[in-house]
Amino acid sequence: MESEQTNRPTQGTGRRAVLGAAVLGAGGAVLGLPGAAHAAGTRTAAQAGQSGQGGRGLKSLPKPTIIGHRGASGYRPEHTFGSYDLALEFGADIVEAGDLVPTKDGHLVCRHEPEIGGTTDVASHPEFADRRTTKVLDGVSVTGWFTEDFTLAELRTLRAVERIPANRPHNTLYNGRWPVPTFEEVLQWQDRRTRELGRQVWIYPELKHPTYFRTLGLGLEERVAKLLHKYGKDNRDSPVIVQSFEPTSIQRMNRLVDNPLVVLLDQAGTRPYDFTATGDPRTVADLVTPKGLREIAGYAQGIGPTLDLIVPKKSDGTLGTPTTLVGDAHKVGLILHPYTMRNENPFLPAEYRKGSAPDGYGDPFGAFRTYFATGIDGVFTDNADTALLARADFLGH
Repeated sequence: MESEQTNRPTQGTGRRAVLGAAVLGAGGAVLGLPGAAHAAGTRTAAQAGQSGQGGRGLKSLPKPTIIGHRGASGYRPEHTFGSYDLALEFGADIVEAGDLVPTKDGHLVCRHEPEIGGTTDVASHPEFADRRTTKVLDGVSVTGWFTEDFTLAELRTLRAVERIPANRPHNTLYNGRWPVPTFEEVLQWQDRRTRELGRQVWIYPELKHPTYFRTLGLGLEERVAKLLHKYGKDNRDSPVIVQSFEPTSIQRMNRLVDNPLVVLLDQAGTRPYDFTATGDPRTVADLVTPKGLREIAGYAQGIGPTLDLIVPKKSDGTLGTPTTLVGDAHKVGLILHPYTMRNENPFLPAEYRKGSAPDGYGDPFGAFRTYFATGIDGVFTDNADTALLARADFLGH
């Protein structure tokens, strides 16, 4: 879920219902949204926090909640069913199954970014050599292959590969083993695994670059809402939390679904791209003020801040003094699921590193303990097994 600005794997920590509605024109316009559905979809964080019925909903999740970031991506190529299944085997409370991007023919698939040169074997397919191009994605020039230039049938011929092999050479063993999943397949997998495990499987999809895709006529929100409605997972107690870095995308989702919603927050000085596109001058620093958090609580149930917004780093890369963000967010009824904890040295605060090997493990247990002590409600991690042990230590189990 990292933004492009923070997603530098070897340099430091990186990192977003239609209740009875019919959807979609080519541009993703919502059709026939019932008034009752709209009313149900526009509730506050405090109301949602009280909505758990019979132990369902957000209140049914253990705290701190362990969220498998793109599955168990510390051990398998991310956003594959191999990664998702392993996260469940570890015991993750939620699986972030789906960074959602569209295909040329409007299907939603699960990739970290629309550019797939780093996460699939597309470069080894000569039939797609002419698809390599340069585009401006949220103001940044990006060269590669993009999902919106492929039909789903074409994407089916590709296989996933490890995105950060310098940090995870062991994951390259599994290159080519799994295809790119669709979001619909994820929803079906969720139901099947829930039955097989005898416990509710939760997922946490992210809408990637919604402003960019809407300008291409491939609006994400309506497509996501349509599938959630099709599978009966568009209610406030549904085990699907929807996230995005663009606040206006979450506001749009709040009009379409009744699911728990989360606004992702990058570094304090950054600006959500939808704000840039509409001329809104605010930055993340404005959104994490008490005023900004109250506004978010009007349409979402949580925030997903970078860990640096919880505990900033000092100039030497060690952790400084925690901010007031956890307490401020809790005061307005918002939960906090910060991102992303990883075991490898380059991603850990400096005092928790052991050596300098880019694929070497440091002391994530110490880092987890520090972050859990701030009162966060959960955390995204590439290593759910480590996180679960850290939680047991923290809770004294």
